[in-house]
Amino acid sequence: MPLDETINSAHLNPLQRFGRDVKQVRLARKLTQKHLGQAAGYSEAYVSRVEAGKLLPRPSEKFAKGCDTAFGTGELFAGMLRRIDEGDHPSWFVPYLNLERKASRVLDYSANLVIGILQTEEYARAIFRAYFSREEAEVIEGKVAARLRRREVFERDVPPFLWVILNEACLRTVVGGADVMAGQLAYLLSAAASPHIKLQVLPFSAGAPAASTKPFTVLRFTDSPTVLYTESRVGGRMHDSAKTVTTALDDYDLLRAHALSPDRSLTLIKTLVKEYRA
Repeated sequence: MPLDETINSAHLNPLQRFGRDVKQVRLARKLTQKHLGQAAGYSEAYVSRVEAGKLLPRPSEKFAKGCDTAFGTGELFAGMLRRIDEGDHPSWFVPYLNLERKASRVLDYSANLVIGILQTEEYARAIFRAYFSREEAEVIEGKVAARLRRREVFERDVPPFLWVILNEACLRTVVGGADVMAGQLAYLLSAAASPHIKLQVLPFSAGAPAASTKPFTVLRFTDSPTVLYTESRVGGRMHDSAKTVTTALDDYDLLRAHALSPDRSLTLIKTLVKEYRA
């Protein structure tokens, strides 16, 4: 590669580098954008935006796999896309992220903040700006985009079933201002309409379970053992011992028993949306 191209390449962001590599291999295979689009199941315009590095939040996994099939490159582009995702997440979170993509059921208890996979763009941006106040805007936007991409698991042929118990603190902790909270809670109502998502609110009146239980997530799989994930400010940890997982499931049953019913939970969320908008 000529020196000037090497220098220019250093200034490309990950999506631009991905697009550049797609274009280089496409041209080497003597394929047009239209031909690649047809092979991957996308339009010519989609391919053009990918190659320009302008497709946000990023090209789909299906497209990357379509490129590998069309180019005969094994899992080269699918792997590149995974590394883009991983680059916007802390290294300790990547093991969880990989398992979340494969899980058949996700059971989550959120104590203070809405679970990442159900966060809106504005809510996530406010969190990252607070947590990473010294980072450049581009870094923050990369993290926001990566968080939103977690929703892609619901686009699978057989999406996971997500059951979320939100401590009432998640709904009343004002992240980003009243408008951001109204949008976040409205999105929760929309998400709860999916047959693949169930929401419950654990009210402050639940007492000890609401006050003492730390956030955690249980991942279940069709062909692998159940895994427990816990997280702190300095990192996350996976637990797979049967005893630890069983204790977490018992805790989750207790939380469900003390939580509001799904219908009453949605009623509370609707009330709070009106309050934030007022």
